Formats: sequence, C-alpha cells, structure tokens
Amino acid sequence: MDDSTFPLELVQAQREWNAAYEELARPRARRSTELRRTLLRLSVWIRWHPYWATSGAGPAARVRLREAARTRTGRQDVRSA
Repeated sequence: MDDSTFPLELVQAQREWNAAYEELARPRARRSTELRRTLLRLSVWIRWHPYWATSGAGPAARVRLREAARTRTGRQDVRSA
C-alpha cells in the first residue's frame, strides 16, 4: 500500500472505539448498554469508511489503523515492510 497516512476522521473513530472498549472492559462498567451501542456504531462506521474502498487495503491495514490510533499524533506510516 503506498498511502502514507490514514484519514484523521478514521483514526479518531478508532480512538473513540478503543476508549469505549476499554471502558466497557472495566469491572462493573457503567453505561454498558450505551457503550455496546457506541462500539457497534463505530465498528460499522470504521468498516464502511470510503478509505477502504479506494485504498485497496486488506486486513493488515486495519491492524495498522489500530496501531495509528494508539500513536501520539494519530498518523502512522503504512508502507509495507
């Protein structure tokens, strides 16, 4: 894949997904129904983002998106190794 960055809105959505997942994973999480709905909504939004249709990205790019969401800037090189 020759694209060097993910769209910022895609990285932000992945960050929100991560935060909701971490909160839901806590013992006795409050708002569990709301968090599950948030995870579902974000999962669908991330999965069907137009980036995936235009980039030709596969499963490895989705892993790199999760890694990019954990970086400080939210941008990450997605060059093939």
